[in-house]
Amino acid sequence: MAKIGDLVTLPILTEAPIGAFLDGGELGEILLPRNERLTDSSDKATVFIHNDSEDRPIATEKTPKVLPGQFGALTVLASSRLGAFLDWGLAKDLLLPFSEQRSLPKVGQPVVVHVYLDTKTDRLVASQRISKYFPADYPPYSAGDEVDVLLFGKTEMGYKAIVDGKYSGLLFANQVFQELFYADKIKAYVSEVRRDGKIDLSLYAPGLGKIDDLESHLEKELASRGGFWALSDRSPADQINRELGVSKKMFKKALGSLYKQRKITFEDDGIRWVDSK
Repeated sequence: MAKIGDLVTLPILTEAPIGAFLDGGELGEILLPRNERLTDSSDKATVFIHNDSEDRPIATEKTPKVLPGQFGALTVLASSRLGAFLDWGLAKDLLLPFSEQRSLPKVGQPVVVHVYLDTKTDRLVASQRISKYFPADYPPYSAGDEVDVLLFGKTEMGYKAIVDGKYSGLLFANQVFQELFYADKIKAYVSEVRRDGKIDLSLYAPGLGKIDDLESHLEKELASRGGFWALSDRSPADQINRELGVSKKMFKKALGSLYKQRKITFEDDGIRWVDSK
């Protein structure tokens, strides 16, 4: 049975100049406008069902940027007495009602939201009240797992994150050595899954948390690069973090140790593995 917010395949009943009429079951015949068709099938269509400007069910073969039940970052297009309107890739913009806002959305900027079907109005809307939509099931992660992260807030402790589009996570501020922003999408690593199901995250790859592990990694990396790497203690902290996922302070300590062991030398534009000379 088709419902508002479904991504579903429906039979085509009839064709008309304005588009195709689909069998929507209890929703009745649903129009798939001609300008919303991406395929030329004559017997069925895989469509997303939403409401038109008059709150009638309507279909499109386009897929919204964030489906109902998902989290995502959408750009604010306009604001009105009803709330903010977001660009989610469809002809009709998505409403973020005032009652679901946690901040004052600004036109042109992204907001992190959860999309859901409001059962009172039978309309698809967005919410910035992220935390109430995290699932109750325990996250299936182990320490060291790589995850995709969407940042949606900051506290004194650190950056609040949505992990793999589903779970609640936190990047501790005292472990972040690069500039991060609201709505950033980044890679991170699981440090620990706590008893309450929340996930402690790290920007650092597993195994690079100790100086000796980082030294070993640097040696292997230099060997794979032919003995020279255009990265040094003079490199910007954000470049070091992008390359290695560690702070500049930790990187400099590892370099200092390798230099004392006479395994590397410093050049103007990088470091060189002594054995490669």
